[in-house]
Amino acid sequence: MELRIRGEQAVLAGPGGEHAREVDPRRLAIGADLAQDLHEWARVASAVTRSEADADVAGAVVSQRGRQLAARLAAVMGTEVRFVDPVTGAETVVEPPPRPDQPARAATPEEPTPWFTGLTVSAFAAAVVIVAMLALAGTLARETSTWLALIASLVVTGGVAPSLWLGRKVPILRWAVYGAGGGLVLAWIGVLATVF
Repeated sequence: MELRIRGEQAVLAGPGGEHAREVDPRRLAIGADLAQDLHEWARVASAVTRSEADADVAGAVVSQRGRQLAARLAAVMGTEVRFVDPVTGAETVVEPPPRPDQPARAATPEEPTPWFTGLTVSAFAAAVVIVAMLALAGTLARETSTWLALIASLVVTGGVAPSLWLGRKVPILRWAVYGAGGGLVLAWIGVLATVF
């Protein structure tokens, strides 16, 4: 779509260059305020271009206002708008802003996965969980009863499991979560060997 001035009126043209069909903005569903603003801008731009006096400041204001209106038009119509500055003749293509349902483009490339560091953190977390679970189960099995050791291990596992589930997709924390989860599984082998 192209924003043009014909006479003292703003018109919108589709593809096709100079022979494209031109439409009055008031006929489109862009809102009465925007259509009115486009026509006011066209009248002022026509007056500035006809003026023989020094129109540097006025021309800059007309150019700025035209770019602003082209951006509003692109946002309302959801399509790019080609805008030819009536004062300088410079052509600008204004892209519409991204829609909320459209995923945003990644500004930076994704970082590589830190396998060595992540696996080191996972191994450390697994070791801590295994030692803690086996110490708890072994102490309770020797000091009190094997059933109490089994129940305490179930309570610890049930208490930690929701946190591990929620942390599984957090970028940095997931390495510790993977290690703790693997440590729980391995610790249960030791707990069952200790209890039975």
